[in-house]
Amino acid sequence: MACSTPFLNASEAARQLGVSTKALRLYEQRGLLTPERTLAGYRTYGPEMMARAAAIVALRALGLSVAQVSRVLEGDPQSLEPALAAHEATLHAEIRRLVNTIDKVQRLRADLARGQAPADGELARLLNPSAGFNVSFELPWPWGGERFETGEIRPLNYIIGPLGSGKTRLAMRLAEKLPNATFLGLERIKDGTAATRLEADTALKSRVAPTLAWLIDEGAVESEALTALLVGLEAEGPDVLVVDLVEQGLDQATQEALIVHLRQRARLGARPLFLMTRSSAILDLAAIGPDESVILCPANHSPPTRVAPFPGSPGYEAVATCLASPEVRARTAGMIAWRPQAA
Repeated sequence: MACSTPFLNASEAARQLGVSTKALRLYEQRGLLTPERTLAGYRTYGPEMMARAAAIVALRALGLSVAQVSRVLEGDPQSLEPALAAHEATLHAEIRRLVNTIDKVQRLRADLARGQAPADGELARLLNPSAGFNVSFELPWPWGGERFETGEIRPLNYIIGPLGSGKTRLAMRLAEKLPNATFLGLERIKDGTAATRLEADTALKSRVAPTLAWLIDEGAVESEALTALLVGLEAEGPDVLVVDLVEQGLDQATQEALIVHLRQRARLGARPLFLMTRSSAILDLAAIGPDESVILCPANHSPPTRVAPFPGSPGYEAVATCLASPEVRARTAGMIAWRPQAA
């Protein structure tokens, strides 16, 4: 007896593919997927559609924009070349990292054979290279000098809190205390120097241009704010970048494209980012992966804390209430917390 071919609903398809239902809707909106509908109007994904969806997910994992994925699926394989070249470079970098790690393990074993124990923190750095960034410092005003420890720094770290919670001051202090870190403030938009920097720095321009093109392919809108942000992200130098209100001046489509790009950067081993945000398009709690963390600055000025991105976990609801869509966030654009003058 022939078995019926399984058809999956959107949630089941997303779970099997390892993506969100939001991603499936995006692919459908952009014409990449055309799921069938049940008599009740619900989307359903059969074997052929799942195979196509799996190909899309694989191409996206290689770093292709939605527009590039569309061109590949329509029969333009050359769109794959830059992504494959980048993936190859990433694999070579991973090989170099593993070779260096093996070398460190061999040296530790040689030291042990001579009766020499590992130095303090050496094993932690071996197992977690980012442990070297861990710092502890006194919290600035509006806190009372309590100690704050960064703990493990993930590739993407979000700083969030209500107005007046001190999140900007925490971000600035992190940039001061983390080794070789830089604070990218809102002056990136106000001073208008991004275009000048691009014209003066050919190497920087060569990095910004393809990223900007990728984002536009993904649905972003080119703007001075986006260019200024990319100049800061692509500039060489700091090991850690702390960004003040990453969504400033960006519409929803641009924010959604940007966070996809930043997650891809994180997977490719780019330097850690601390992103201050209050936008649900940037910090989508349902889409947070294992390489991301959330730091909440509570409204009552108790010390900042890491919050697990799961409903019911301590602080989750507080984080959720700080987030709003770009449309809602635009209503409070330009508002700042007020600090009373000392008597």
